[in-house]
Amino acid sequence: MTDQIHDRLLIIDFGSQVTQLIARRLRELDVYCEIHPYQNVDASLIQDMAPKAVILSGGPDSVTREGSPRAPDALFDMGIPVLGICYGQQVMMQQLGGLVEGGKISGGGGTAEFGRAFVTPEGQLNLLDGWFGDGKEQVWMSHGDHVSKLAPGFEVYGTSPNAPYAITADTSRNFYAVQFHPEVHHTPKGAKLYENFVRLAGFTGDWTMGAYREEAVQRIREQVGDKKVICALSGGVDSSVAAALIHEAVGDQLTCVFVDHGLLRKNEAEEVVGMFRDHMNLQVIHADETELFLGELEGQSDPETKRKIIGRLFIDVFQKYADQIEGAEFLAQGTLYPDVIESVSFSGGPSVTIKSHHNVGGLPEKMGLKLVEPLRELFKDEVRALGRELGLPDHFIGRHPFPGPGLAIRCPGEITRAKLDILREADAVYIDQIRKHGLYDEIWQAFCAILPVRTVGVMGDGRTYDYACALRAVTSVDGMTADYYPFSHDFLGETATRIINEVPGINRVTYDITSKPPGTIEWE
Repeated sequence: MTDQIHDRLLIIDFGSQVTQLIARRLRELDVYCEIHPYQNVDASLIQDMAPKAVILSGGPDSVTREGSPRAPDALFDMGIPVLGICYGQQVMMQQLGGLVEGGKISGGGGTAEFGRAFVTPEGQLNLLDGWFGDGKEQVWMSHGDHVSKLAPGFEVYGTSPNAPYAITADTSRNFYAVQFHPEVHHTPKGAKLYENFVRLAGFTGDWTMGAYREEAVQRIREQVGDKKVICALSGGVDSSVAAALIHEAVGDQLTCVFVDHGLLRKNEAEEVVGMFRDHMNLQVIHADETELFLGELEGQSDPETKRKIIGRLFIDVFQKYADQIEGAEFLAQGTLYPDVIESVSFSGGPSVTIKSHHNVGGLPEKMGLKLVEPLRELFKDEVRALGRELGLPDHFIGRHPFPGPGLAIRCPGEITRAKLDILREADAVYIDQIRKHGLYDEIWQAFCAILPVRTVGVMGDGRTYDYACALRAVTSVDGMTADYYPFSHDFLGETATRIINEVPGINRVTYDITSKPPGTIEWE
């Protein structure tokens, strides 16, 4: 947990797939919040955290099942405003004296409800300020069970055809409960509901990136003292912002190692090293080990084998250069809050285990280093906001994600230098097209993959036998799911023409329209 500086909100997680979205909505309102799985939360944790409010998330279980998840009973006697979402509503009713009826999924006879629904109001409630301008409000339902009897003190403030207690509240105790999910975009005014809740709970919106920057700098100085820090700088947003923040805190005590494995995009190494070394005055070691990586990858076509080779060599190379930095005691890492959340074993008891990270593997233990993780309380969009606060250029902060193995996983089949050169040029043309058409910021990730097949073509009066490439572009919130971007046929035709005309070695261009799932974003 962060130091007790900001007003806090506790989210008790009952296993919903969208609990992180609740936290994101609150952070957007400048409210500091933390997610804790229900089995880790007891009265002492709540007292230590001293939250100004608590939200109970949704979840897949049924409160009618013996042994199903519950909130601490003491929570409801602490005088803290509470908002229950879906399963969280049912937990509140069950624990406070109401009843929940099992739906067909949990063996009962109640009516399940999944998908879009419309709620109509019953009376006035401050939680719903700004709602029901048209007499009803669209929401997103996802529940098998439903409340069949309200707990004492609660009243109904909204109903839907299959949820007669869609919105309930005990205003005397500042307890609120809804059957739907306000955090998803299918509930268009859900953000307003959260805004109203934190206002009613007395939050002032004191969680800003300016404040976080000052606090993080102070914490880094206290942790590091006069010791040296090394950072594996990939050029991605996370490691770049972490490096910039640590540099602001300890200056020349930080040395960055940029491992160049020869699998980067066109001009990428020069841009990254140039920005950090020349414009931000960071100490950067450019470890150009292209020959080593490509030499060991030669002849390899299995994707897992390629990944393992790259991961092993990365650790070896990083350690080689890091060993040259005398007195280094800390390793900087761009761990984000989703990494921390996802590492918690929801069903495995109260223990919390932070997952190892692919970029440094077991290096902290292997090298006897202590970790500096200044971004571990932030979501990705907050990291970008912090980067802007630190003065990193927008075009750098807004870059699409780029995988650690680089172009190796965009080159299915055997990797060759010739294929990598072709791929770099095609990818550069593609991204240039996206930028020229003003589409870059609408897309989560876009790239070109060179396919392990050659096709016959005709250019001028001659026959060609060259590679085919696939263009990929997706929209996403967090990379967990993704939809392909709906380019116009004019854009695709123009882009294909440019690639074929400007990139020797490609004579056919395709567009990948697979969503995730069933596909993945990357090809390997």
